Amino acid sequence: MFRVKTSLAKQGNLERPVFRSMTAGSRAFCVSGKVKKGKSKKVWAAVVLAALCVAACQRPAARIALSGPTRQLVDDLGRTVTVPAKVTRVVSTAPSVTENVFAVGAGDRLVGVTTFCNYPEEAKTIAKVGDTLNPNMETIVNLKPDVVLVSSASQLENFTKVLADNGIAVYVTNPVTLDDVFQSLLRLGELFDTRGQAESMVTNLSNRVSLLSHLVSFVEPRGERKVLTKVFVQISNEPLFTVGRDSFLTDIIKRAYGESVTKEVLTAYPTLSKETASALNPDVIILSESSDNQQPNAAFRNSSAVRNGRVYKINADILSRPGPRLVDAMEQIARFLHPEEFRNN
Repeated sequence: MFRVKTSLAKQGNLERPVFRSMTAGSRAFCVSGKVKKGKSKKVWAAVVLAALCVAACQRPAARIALSGPTRQLVDDLGRTVTVPAKVTRVVSTAPSVTENVFAVGAGDRLVGVTTFCNYPEEAKTIAKVGDTLNPNMETIVNLKPDVVLVSSASQLENFTKVLADNGIAVYVTNPVTLDDVFQSLLRLGELFDTRGQAESMVTNLSNRVSLLSHLVSFVEPRGERKVLTKVFVQISNEPLFTVGRDSFLTDIIKRAYGESVTKEVLTAYPTLSKETASALNPDVIILSESSDNQQPNAAFRNSSAVRNGRVYKINADILSRPGPRLVDAMEQIARFLHPEEFRNN
């Protein structure tokens, strides 16, 4: 059994032979952007704290009073949300959400974003409402949005009452697999009445996924099943964060015809002990590239990946945000795992 060490603010480091639930951790990771040097422990403590609020996501949407014509939509959590017939002013509280709003052709409706929202370039010029985990509620209310888009349970818990009291709808976008990303983009197209653009983009992305599947086959020419390349994704060096069963990156690795060595960990973004990590022996290590995550953790010094020079880096923003660029990450991973299949492509 894996041993997972989870750091909780004001509780010290606890090491137990069980996995702590971090189903909301995926959302927190997705929205945090790059982990800056000297801040990784603070950011990942926030990830754990956000996970503790996951139950809030299961609550029904609050009833709010809106003037003018309205319509009802279902968000990614299955909540029924009442929104204006035409949504014209929106605040995004996560970088991945901001990217997705632009992707479906509604970037001009954004009136507020977080300080982490850096893509596309136009996002940098939009009014800032604070960071992802601690947005300024007064600023958000003063922007008079029709809808606030959130991506984590902790945000939903903190936002719903205040925003509902001000007649502002809260819509949750929460994809946890690549298929979920596509469905979330289509729902945003419905929210903004840009369904045609959203459908065209999802079709293009799906075609790229299909092409990848064609290039990298599961079966050898003689009919034998290929042995999958064992992959370890290192999100942070110290503490050693990785991806578990509930992370969309585990799905991405599988679609790139690899196998995450931590796919059975029953959380999204667990912290591993050095002892656990050293026993994994991955064939490939993928680093989520940030200033303090440039080398594999020392626990992997004798691993097959390090011995054979199969350590690769992918931009942290592309790897961490569930949106259209996640297909870029999948293609990069596939090239790392199967270079022979791409030499002539």
